[in-house]
Amino acid sequence: MADPWLTTLITPTPEEGFALAVKISRMGVKTTQPDVDVLHKLRPDYAENADSLTAASQVVAINFQTVAAANNYWR
Repeated sequence: MADPWLTTLITPTPEEGFALAVKISRMGVKTTQPDVDVLHKLRPDYAENADSLTAASQVVAINFQTVAAANNYWR
């Protein structure tokens, strides 16, 4: 079994929490489409598409909400 990459949601700062949210989002894409060649082939389809970029930002924001809740950033 591969080494776990997500061992905690706790981060020292909100900025590091945001970076973790981005990583979680990227890992979700990688898990959904594990073929790197396909990912690279599809990138031009979404890289300049405003709706796709907005959707990606929304995924990061949702993941950041999760990290923020775990770290009690809203206190």
